[in-house]
Amino acid sequence: MGGQACILYGAVEISVDTDIAVLVDRDNLEALRHALADLNAERIAVPPFEAAYLERGFFVHFRCFHPDAYRQRLDIASRMRGVAPFEELWQRRAVLADKDGTEYAALSLADLVRSKKTQRDNDWPVIRRLLEADYRLRRTKPSELDVQFWLLEMRTPELLIELGRDFPTVRRSLASVRPLLAYAQHDLQEHLERELVEEELAERRRDREHWIPLKKELEHLRRERS
Repeated sequence: MGGQACILYGAVEISVDTDIAVLVDRDNLEALRHALADLNAERIAVPPFEAAYLERGFFVHFRCFHPDAYRQRLDIASRMRGVAPFEELWQRRAVLADKDGTEYAALSLADLVRSKKTQRDNDWPVIRRLLEADYRLRRTKPSELDVQFWLLEMRTPELLIELGRDFPTVRRSLASVRPLLAYAQHDLQEHLERELVEEELAERRRDREHWIPLKKELEHLRRERS
């Protein structure tokens, strides 16, 4: 997940760390501990690497010191705000290959987009690029699910207007789910742009509220470690 998945989907050119989602069970976490040992990985922040923290939505952070991954950061999570449990993510996973043909299990595009709806400034341009890249790839012969996905998630006003023009029935059917689709018309582009900003701000607020109690707990853990 994270930046490396965005690279595989063609929305980002470089990422300085690696984020992975993991299944929290005893055998899987034990296998992960062995992998971290092979990477000479050291935990660099709170919380500790324990199942209870992963299950409650915390990220656990490591720095790798193996020569082949020297000083690479590795962030591990299991549950994320607004994203399905790991078992569902795994069922919907995409298998993507890099230029060398190495295959990776990545979050589905829809799940990756949901995971990026955070309070961080750099996540929102990435969502926009992910959707634009997918639209360019599939727009000649889209499925109905493709069109629904784009209309519900696209953040580019011009492309939303294009979709609304090409698929007016689908646009109208989804307007109750995403009200800003009512403005996906050329003469209402300014209204659409304002609504997209409001939609983003609302998601940012929800993410901040979600992290308030978690951040308090992290601060408590930092003080204890100090």
